[in-house]
Amino acid sequence: MSALVELTAVSKSYGNVRALDDVSLEVHAGEITCVLGDNGAGKSTLIKIIAGLHRHDAGVLSVEGEETVLSSPREALDRGIATVYQDLAVVPLMPVWRNFFLGSEPRKGAGPFRRLDVATMRETTRSALLRMGIDLRDVDQPIGTLSGGERQCVAIARAVHFGARVLVLDEPTAALGVKQSGVVLKYVAAARDAGLGVVLITHNPHHAYLVGDRFVLLKRGAMAGSHAKDGITLDELTRQMSGGSELEQLSHELERAPVPEHLAEDVAGD
Repeated sequence: MSALVELTAVSKSYGNVRALDDVSLEVHAGEITCVLGDNGAGKSTLIKIIAGLHRHDAGVLSVEGEETVLSSPREALDRGIATVYQDLAVVPLMPVWRNFFLGSEPRKGAGPFRRLDVATMRETTRSALLRMGIDLRDVDQPIGTLSGGERQCVAIARAVHFGARVLVLDEPTAALGVKQSGVVLKYVAAARDAGLGVVLITHNPHHAYLVGDRFVLLKRGAMAGSHAKDGITLDELTRQMSGGSELEQLSHELERAPVPEHLAEDVAGD
């Protein structure tokens, strides 16, 4: 079965700066592909290419086996690719149901009597969230009153409801505590179990290993590794993510030098 989204040797430059260099990954239905890397590794550029914000300069981007160049986020959405950014782009003072349908509001009536179908939006939001296992107290409450984890879960449920086949998540647990991160990861797994292909961008190897099926490691815009889950342990993923040999070298450099014997005797005598 062909991948929902596949990047083959994709590169992107901004002027003289090479932001991505020969990066490849596959996103399959019912799987989570985790992209790991520190700040400046190229994760944001990769997201923008998949989301249709930026065009790649070289390589091939395929959607369901068809080579393509996504020219806008709307085209990406039309091809079934939904991206949930870290800032979520919600209107905090608007109710949950209003944010759920933001930009896609159903209407009823005709002519001058045409208006928003509020009842349908409320009920659809409530049922869509429940299908994902999210039981909010009240969909009329402002979305800004929800926790960061709950807002992420609403965004995931929204993408599933509007027919996304590929869900790209930009550091969904970066600003969350342990408990809220666990809640979000549970709904990321629920999206995978619903048959979506998920791209999880993160700098946390522990979160990635909990839910991931494939791991792509980026370093300074280039691939530092690509692994299936059964081909790498959490310890090795963490070692590669943290720099591996570079970290070992730094550890040696930071080790205390042994105190010369004559100095040790002087200190002991004092």
